[in-house]
Amino acid sequence: MRKLKMIIGPVELTAELYDTPTADAIYNSLPIESEARTWGEEVYFATPIKVIRESDARDVVEAGDLAFWVEGNSIAIGYGRTPISVGDEIRLAAKTNIWGRAVEPVDALRAARDGDPIRLESLD
Repeated sequence: MRKLKMIIGPVELTAELYDTPTADAIYNSLPIESEARTWGEEVYFATPIKVIRESDARDVVEAGDLAFWVEGNSIAIGYGRTPISVGDEIRLAAKTNIWGRAVEPVDALRAARDGDPIRLESLD
C-alpha cells in the first residue's frame, strides 16, 4: 500500500492511500505544498490537482478519512463537527472523493491554524 507523510503546521500524519483515481493523482503530484484553512473541526488546503467526482463520493465522513473536494481542488480532513454537521457526524461542505486514511488519530489537527504551512511527500 502506498503511503505519504502529511505535515500540517505542528502536526505530522502518515496516510495510507487507496487504489482510486484521486489517490493516483495526488500521489503522482507529490510533493505538494500549501497553506492550511480551517472550517469547524476540518482542515483543508488547495492543491494543483484536478479530478472528477467519483461514483462513491460522500459528504459525511469518518475521522481519519482523507477527502478530496473536487469543486475546490482541495484536500479536506475532518476530525469533528463542522458548521453543517447534524449531531456528532463529520459533514463536509460537499460530496468528496475518499482517497486514503490517516494512520494516526486526526484529532491532533486541533493544533493546526489557518495559514499553517502544509507539505505532503511520499514515504515509498
